[in-house]
Amino acid sequence: MTTDVGVSLWRNRDYRVFLLIQTCSALGDSFSFVAIPLLVLHSTGSVVQMGLVTGMTGVASIVTGLFAGVIADRFDRRGLLMLSDVARCLLYALIPLVWLFATPMWLIYTVVPLAGGFAMLFQVTYVAVVPAIVEPDQITRANAHLFGSYAVATVGGPTLAGFVAAAFGPVAAIGIDAATFAVSAAGLLLVRLRPTPPPDGDEEKASGGAAGGDVRGEFLAGIRFLWAHPVLRPLTVLLSLVIFLTHGMTDVIVFRVKKDLGHGDGTVGYVLSAGTVGTFLASFVVTRVRKGFGFGPSWVGATALGGVAVGCLGLTDSVPVIGALSAGMLLATGVAGICSMSLRQEVTPGHLLGRVTAAFWTTHYSLGPLGAAAVTAGAAGFGVARVCLAVGAGVVCVALGGMLTGVVRAEGAA
Repeated sequence: MTTDVGVSLWRNRDYRVFLLIQTCSALGDSFSFVAIPLLVLHSTGSVVQMGLVTGMTGVASIVTGLFAGVIADRFDRRGLLMLSDVARCLLYALIPLVWLFATPMWLIYTVVPLAGGFAMLFQVTYVAVVPAIVEPDQITRANAHLFGSYAVATVGGPTLAGFVAAAFGPVAAIGIDAATFAVSAAGLLLVRLRPTPPPDGDEEKASGGAAGGDVRGEFLAGIRFLWAHPVLRPLTVLLSLVIFLTHGMTDVIVFRVKKDLGHGDGTVGYVLSAGTVGTFLASFVVTRVRKGFGFGPSWVGATALGGVAVGCLGLTDSVPVIGALSAGMLLATGVAGICSMSLRQEVTPGHLLGRVTAAFWTTHYSLGPLGAAAVTAGAAGFGVARVCLAVGAGVVCVALGGMLTGVVRAEGAA
């Protein structure tokens, strides 16, 4: 059966096109992933300022998440994906254009959070369209492929971004990201989605759907479903704590390599590229891990291993070891994230998937900006080693706490 599923999935033309264009977009994302922290660091020399940009982007994502699910469930989802890509293309293109004449930091504080808002709209809609492209029994495998393609694109992306940033400046790398969003928007024209079956009256009433276009009621329908589910409810709480602890870790790694250890932009790219190898490996193992152990043990174990990797990051001065630990951290994060997304897509009715996804992400990302600010400020004040140990220990404790909740009974609840 596994072989038949794999073959039929690759024969799905819409899925193949979607996978290809999202790989292209991920390649561009990896450029900004490196270039934006470097641009802030070059301009201000401050890890706190890096954390501020990350935190502001998180706030924009949270605000957008309040209504992104309603939009994703109300309007044409393919059109929303294209709108999000075009908007991010134009926003990121502003940075290299303006930098030809001036270097206003206020533009970064404006453009990056706005792009983060459109990214949230894209991500919510993206999750909702996957079940409209593949069959229900292919969702975990499709998510693994999408994560794997993202990893393939981003393994070389940060290295290339580091080279581009070293040779032409970080703004050139941001310009490349803008171009990939344009390619993604054009490619989405070729993707067809199956229509989402409308809910019957009893199902809509049970889910709390609002009649008469009540946006507040529609948003609360996602909240109600999320918090009534015996697995999604504790999972949301646990992920909120994990995001609070880890949201600023990319900035901490960049600061560690560049400022603490004195390496250049190219080395930063190498380290972040090594980290994304973990995401690539996660896409290979996640289907077997979940099938073999079930959702609960897979999520708890992966999250705990990620915490151990984070805790070890500050204990070494070796760049290769930091890269390996970053890979381990993202391997664990990838397995946990793919399992979490797939479970949510499997148990949520299609007409509610946008709202449930938005409620899920808005809730568990709500502490992210505070966490990014706290972790980067802690790194500046107390040193990277102490902060990494504290964050790692916290993540392990959160993961083990999941064993006391409905998360470990996920397969039965699904």
